[in-house]
Amino acid sequence: MAEPANSRPELSRDLGVSHASAVVVGTIIGSGIFLVPAEMMQDVGSAKLVYLAWVVGGLLSFAGALTYAELGAMKPQAGGEYVYVRDGYGPLGGFLYGWTWFVIAKPASVATIVTGLVRILGTFSVFSFFSVNVVSAPLAVTWGQVVAITAAILISFLNYLGIKKAGEFQLIFTLLKVAIILGIVFVCFSGIGHAPGRGWSNFAGSFGGATGGVAGFMAALVAALWAYDGWNDLNMVAGEVKQPERNIPIALIAGVAAVGLLYVLVNAGVQYVLPAKAIAASPRPASDAVALILGRVGAGIVSAGIAVSMLVTLNGTIMSGARVPFAMARDGYFFRSLAEVHPRFHTPSIAIAVQAALSILLLLVGANFRQLFSLAIFAEWLFYMIAGSTVFLFRWREPNAVRPYRMWGYPVVPALFVLVATALLIYTFKNDWPNSGYGLLVILAGIPVFGCFSFLRKRRRNSGETF
Repeated sequence: MAEPANSRPELSRDLGVSHASAVVVGTIIGSGIFLVPAEMMQDVGSAKLVYLAWVVGGLLSFAGALTYAELGAMKPQAGGEYVYVRDGYGPLGGFLYGWTWFVIAKPASVATIVTGLVRILGTFSVFSFFSVNVVSAPLAVTWGQVVAITAAILISFLNYLGIKKAGEFQLIFTLLKVAIILGIVFVCFSGIGHAPGRGWSNFAGSFGGATGGVAGFMAALVAALWAYDGWNDLNMVAGEVKQPERNIPIALIAGVAAVGLLYVLVNAGVQYVLPAKAIAASPRPASDAVALILGRVGAGIVSAGIAVSMLVTLNGTIMSGARVPFAMARDGYFFRSLAEVHPRFHTPSIAIAVQAALSILLLLVGANFRQLFSLAIFAEWLFYMIAGSTVFLFRWREPNAVRPYRMWGYPVVPALFVLVATALLIYTFKNDWPNSGYGLLVILAGIPVFGCFSFLRKRRRNSGETF
């Protein structure tokens, strides 16, 4: 006889508002702010337009955060966007979202982050052995890959041991990350060291070899939005946030606003030290700016800051990603084992382990996972648009439903977010149509998979089994 559903262990609401805010800030700020200023300058060719792209990207992300704040407070369940799409457009829509995140987006994100972490650490001479093979057959595996896999396993294990431990790690290292970023800004604007060309005149500079025009600005905006990406991850762990009706809106709004301020400050610091041409030519503008002032020690500090930043992003990504297949499985539309909650740690332990295994598989494959990550870009913005649009459906269908937080600027703000997401989808498809097309095929491949799980779910329901 089936065990009563209410006897199952459940997720614990152990994340306070400070932890939730750290999930937002810590997950968003990865390596992007340190690296993309060069790409943005190459796109627009003007310090002022780079700044404009950062501001516009921040406002659009803030519009998304306001939209998700209402959705998260109204439906504070594990899975976040999966829940909104499922309730708004039906089980198939929710499944296709979860399928895409489970198969491509989250494992590839984990693999990308730890690979970037290894590359940053590889800039230190003590880690020069990272490129050496540990084994050459049957599959070549470098020490760098071993370190990347180890990092993925350790952070996954931390999340396995409990959301509170993972939340404390996120909070402490996010504070450290913010301190490092503010230190970089201070060094750039201070009178420390001798940096030729440093001054406000750099803000009027330009780079002649830029793409320019609308296409250039759109490319710079996409780069800025990539650096802002991750603000939606808190909603995926909504089932483990204390007083979610209050804390989710506070964390999203305050977190995205804080990130926007930090990004503007870092970009200003870099532009104050480096002229436009130097920024466009530098693979690591923030590191070069500090190195110009403090020398090799400064470059090392920035590299260490990037490493810490990526470690915190990794924790937030692993934490949020496992909740999506867990929520699907709890609904009966995915493998039943993924719905298990650890009886002692109260975490979706099997979902975390499977996510780690998929990430390790991509890491062992090598560079090929980057193509998979590119496939996910189109899918990510597609589901941002779809999930954001559900706020209109819920306001229409359930006008009297309890809404602990009613977003500011409705319906203009969510409409702006959805329209911009649509424009970015079109732009991404046009400029990277092979990968966008393959991403769409991966999404559509989930339809027959959904059919199989729907059949199994119906059969279990008819036999009286619980999910």
